[in-house]
Amino acid sequence: MTEQTKTHYRKVFKSDHLGQADLEDFIESGSNLVFTIHHVVQEIGAKVAGKTINANIAYFAESIKPLVLNATNSKILRQITGSSFVEDWVNILVQIYIDPNVKMKGDTVGGVRINPKQPPASKPVLTRDNQVKWKQAITAFKRDGNLSAVLKQMDMSQEDMQAIQTEAQNV
Repeated sequence: MTEQTKTHYRKVFKSDHLGQADLEDFIESGSNLVFTIHHVVQEIGAKVAGKTINANIAYFAESIKPLVLNATNSKILRQITGSSFVEDWVNILVQIYIDPNVKMKGDTVGGVRINPKQPPASKPVLTRDNQVKWKQAITAFKRDGNLSAVLKQMDMSQEDMQAIQTEAQNV
């Protein structure tokens, strides 16, 4: 049996919230673990790991389980947003990771952490479908002799960059 076909022992402990075992699945599939926190809610009497607790819970725009925010992750969101209010923690791009050094009740158990360094927002991709931006890119190439100014604002495939250069030379 290979590592990818084996079953992690934590899988048997079903959880409605994002945990280390869930992240391991994402890592195995090649995810960079960057997600958008859609909103955060303070839930009183939330069921977490078979216990009833009061917790800040982050819900993601992507189709993944919500994340129970412990004190450390809540502080990180406060730093990222500049606000201590969970209602302000909306539409935030975060990268999460497994921290093997997380302790619970004196034992090192590992856990989910939010990276304090916010990942850069991805740029839109320029294609021929957006004729206005495509023509602006041709104009920029003619003006500058390169696509540096365009690539600061948008991503492009190598093929499309070549096509813009060819069109700029033929116009």
